[in-house]
Parts: sequence; C-alpha cells; structure tokens
Amino acid sequence: MKRFVQAEVLDQLPEQFFANLANKVHHYVSQGLDIINLGQGNPDLPTPPHIIRKLQETAQNPTFHKYPPFRGFPFLKEAVATFYEREYGVKLDPEREVAVLFGGKAGLVQLALCFLNPGDIALVPDPGYPDYWSGIALARAEMYRMPLKAENHFLPEYQAIDPAVLPRTKLMFLNYPNNPTAAIASPEFYEESVRFAERHGFIVVHDFAYGGIAFDGHKAPSFLETPGAKEVGVEIYTLSKTYNMAGWRIGFMVGNPQVIEAIHLYQDHVYCSIFGAIQAAAAEALLGPQDCVRELSAMYERRRNRFLGRLRELGWSVPFAKGSFFTWLPVPPSLTSEEFTDLLLEEVHVAVAPGNGFGQYGEGYVRAGLLTSEERLIEAAERMIQVVNRYME
Repeated sequence: MKRFVQAEVLDQLPEQFFANLANKVHHYVSQGLDIINLGQGNPDLPTPPHIIRKLQETAQNPTFHKYPPFRGFPFLKEAVATFYEREYGVKLDPEREVAVLFGGKAGLVQLALCFLNPGDIALVPDPGYPDYWSGIALARAEMYRMPLKAENHFLPEYQAIDPAVLPRTKLMFLNYPNNPTAAIASPEFYEESVRFAERHGFIVVHDFAYGGIAFDGHKAPSFLETPGAKEVGVEIYTLSKTYNMAGWRIGFMVGNPQVIEAIHLYQDHVYCSIFGAIQAAAAEALLGPQDCVRELSAMYERRRNRFLGRLRELGWSVPFAKGSFFTWLPVPPSLTSEEFTDLLLEEVHVAVAPGNGFGQYGEGYVRAGLLTSEERLIEAAERMIQVVNRYME
C-alpha cells in the first residue's frame, strides 16, 4: 500500500496528553479491575432536564433542519449578552462582541491560527491546559512559558518574563479558576494583566471554562469586568462545565470586536455553525433557571471537602482547591509525577493525571478530578494514602 506523507505541521503537534492517559486507564479497566478514574475532566452528571427538554422540543422545528446562519443564531448571541450582564455586569454587543464556538477548545486553537505567524510568541501558563500548545504549533509560532508557582498563588509573575520576548508576543493565555491548579484570580490580578497587555500591545485570551465553579462563597470574576479588558482581549466560556454539556460541543467567545471578527472570518471558511436546536438549548441554559448551577458548584464543594478532608485526616498535607472541579496534589518528594501516577494506577487502581503533562512546572504534582461520588472519592483517598505513606519522608 502506498504510504502518504502528511504535512510537516502535523509532526509539530504536541503529544495528545489526555488521549494517552485514557488509553492507559482503558488497559486496566479492560482487565476487569475496579479503577477509580480521577484523571480526566469529564463531568459525571447529566445535563439538567430543562435544557434537554428544550433540545427535544426544538429538534422538531424544521427551521433548524436547514443550514444555520454562518455566525450563529442571533437569539443565542443575545442570550450570551444577557447572561454576561446578569452575571458580571458586562455589557456586550451581540453582533460585534460575541462569537459562537464549537466548544471552548476550538476557540482556543483557532485564536492562535488567527493571530500568530511563524516567529511570533504566545505566553502560556505552565502548568496549563495542553491544548493552548496545539494552536501555537499549528500556527508554527513559539511558546514562552510563564511559571505558576505555589508561592505566588499559581499566578504568573509578569516582571519575571524575559523582556526580549515581549516585542514578538502577540497572545497571552490565562485561565482562572485554573486547570490544573484549582487556583483563583482576583480583580487586582486582572487589572495588572490589562496594564501589562496595554504596555506591550498583545491580546489577552482568558479561558473561563470553570467560571461557574468556585468555593467558600467566592464568585469567580470575569476578566471582562476589568476596566479596559475589552480593548486588549477576549474571554472564552464553555457550557461544558457550568451546565454539564460537555458532549454538546458549544461555547462562545466574548470581548474585543476585532478579535471576534477574526474568529468569525476563520469559522466562515471552516464551519456552518452549530445545529440550531443545540443553540436553542444553550440559550435556555443561559437564560433559564440557574438553580442547577448553584447546586452543581455546591456539590463539587462537598466533594472537595470530603476528598481533601479525608486525605488530610490520613496525614497527607494537601492544599484545598479554590475553584474548578480539580484538586492539585503534591507528590511524595522521592517520586516524579509520572512514577507516582503509575504506582497509584498499578497498585491501588486510582487514575490521576501527572502534573508534568501540563508543563515543566507541573512536575511534583498530580491532578485529581472531583468527578465521581463522595463515597468513591473517600475510597480513592484511602487507597491513595497506602502509596503516599510508603514514600513520604
């Protein structure tokens, strides 16, 4: 059979971290082992019933059986604007400042293709969501990693960035509540970020995927609440986490009109928007009852308290997550992140994600998701401590 040579750009893509993790877990599950999988970010509860009903109703509408408008139905973009004003006090022009996305991940990758050329630089958090790297690689641009360290509350230190990279910087990715560290950001940090972007003339991309999940009475602020934020950046929001709609593949980008127009132009050539009934269900999620969001966040907080509380009771000094549905756990000092991850999977059948999969500064940690019942999380904690106790100094 003839061997076809794929484009060189595909060879530059980073290894698909989550796909490899899933394959490793599947290997153990296929052997009939009882694996508690805390390694992936896939919500474990169904989409709220009122959103499902809206999909069922509108799927019968023949209008939605035709091609949707290239740039999404106006009713969804208007719903996004209403949502942002209600939740964050941010006014948006639905036509100029809102773009409908095939999930947040698509927008994160597409932005790099819209604004980076070979030789340009994007600032990325380290540790951070690996798909930031994918768009940068496809654009044949370069990454500059901003370390997120515990001593700085997992926020980047802008004064530590090499000044030589800033003239070539075109994008900066931020993400709070943070994946993987479960850290949160303050309004003061966003103000500093806006000033930094203004000084150096690049676009801020705030990944707000976990905006609906914060704990201890804290409501995660939107980057766009910051004075001047729309002049320098955009925010990407997905319905995957806030409304348990991960499989629906719908999100949106809001903010700077020039950036929004670039995404629209790109998508005009690649997509013909999303099935109208899904857009109608998304609008229902944003405009309908929000009790489900508050209940979901409260549930994750209870899970956090039980899981991390039990680990602490058993003698493992772990920090309490402040947002997202992840926990960021320190590895015993005698082990690497991957060694610890492999031991947990092989010996006690608990799957977590090694921190170095999120970047160099993720070494020394593992990420565990709060994505199973409280009972299973307690069981996971009691299994994990068996390995921890053997290797703690």
